[in-house]
Amino acid sequence: MNRARFVSFRRFDPAAFTTVLCDADGNLFPSEEPAFAASVNVTNNFLARYGITARYSAEELLAQTTGKNFRTTAVDLAIQGGVPIEATLAQGRPPAVIATRKDVVAGRALTAEELDQWVRRERDCVTAHLREVLRPDARVQEALHALSSRYGLAAVSSSASKRLDACFTATGLDSLIPAEVRFSAEDSLPVPTSKPDPAVYLFAGEVLGLESAQGVAVEDSVPGVMSAVAAGFVTIGNLMFVSPEERRHRTIQLVEAGASAVANCWQVISEHLLEPGRPSPTTRGRMATSRAGTP
Repeated sequence: MNRARFVSFRRFDPAAFTTVLCDADGNLFPSEEPAFAASVNVTNNFLARYGITARYSAEELLAQTTGKNFRTTAVDLAIQGGVPIEATLAQGRPPAVIATRKDVVAGRALTAEELDQWVRRERDCVTAHLREVLRPDARVQEALHALSSRYGLAAVSSSASKRLDACFTATGLDSLIPAEVRFSAEDSLPVPTSKPDPAVYLFAGEVLGLESAQGVAVEDSVPGVMSAVAAGFVTIGNLMFVSPEERRHRTIQLVEAGASAVANCWQVISEHLLEPGRPSPTTRGRMATSRAGTP
């Protein structure tokens, strides 16, 4: 196992922060792989329903859609497959084929109503699986407990609230980040969305009364980093649940997406944020990732 590492690429001062905004899946608990193992059958059934011949393995789906929720993934796959979609689902997606009334009547269009049904089906399937397989991780619990002595903690996720509730209970994190400070891009917003849209981070900041300089986000995925950075928050990339063979490439991706630092575990994130009186040093340039080594 690699030793604990925290590598900074952009200068920031932890003394300015009052709140740590934590992504959930793949960051607080290793839910990405089991979630996609459960989601892939629903996804492939969705593709079959709309006559799309492509099929995915759980590994392929994970590689292509990490950081996005099923709602966004389903619409993206429908557009890629040339499925006509309801106009309300096509906003911000220029390649989309807009469904006609004839498409809808013939049952070949993806409508908002049917998308909601697929979202609920996938959510229930994945939630049941995660409830069974996730377990508490003392390393995460101890780091969050230490951070809570100085900072407020909140969760900011693309996942549905019901899924988050099951994961936080299964991993013993309910008391550290209770439901009232969990923000879901699927359920907390007037219009559901997904990272990299910054809406869920902006909403969390508004509800918590945070100026952007007061919050630091911790994210494991590129869409997550992009979302937090677009909302104005300093962001730390976390590789704790990223496979060792993927860490070097993921580090480069996270830094290019705007991460100010990358760490390989919650312990060093906690230690760095709790260290008094010292701004984060900076390792400059893209090549710094390979010079400094992978966290």
